[in-house]
Amino acid sequence: MNNLFKALNDPTRRQILDLLRGGDLNAGDIAEQFDMTKPSISHHLDLLRQAGLVEATKQGQFINYSLNTTVLDELLAWLISFQKKDEPLNSTTKTNQPS
Repeated sequence: MNNLFKALNDPTRRQILDLLRGGDLNAGDIAEQFDMTKPSISHHLDLLRQAGLVEATKQGQFINYSLNTTVLDELLAWLISFQKKDEPLNSTTKTNQPS
């Protein structure tokens, strides 16, 4: 889970995830969206892959990347487990105030 939080901590990696929400992209298409070197983008993609957030599939000379939402589902379930059993998801905590 540490790799997951490390991957999500970087704004460039979050932007890459946002791009992939629109569909699979190859590394070159992703790199064109950023003002940084292709090796830097490759490093970000590798960290996302190690965290399980993206899957990489080689097709010919290209590597296509796609979102792996299973990891995000597991993260969400883990976060929800910290919620009190009798507290709905959208509730706010009210303080006792005298009438």
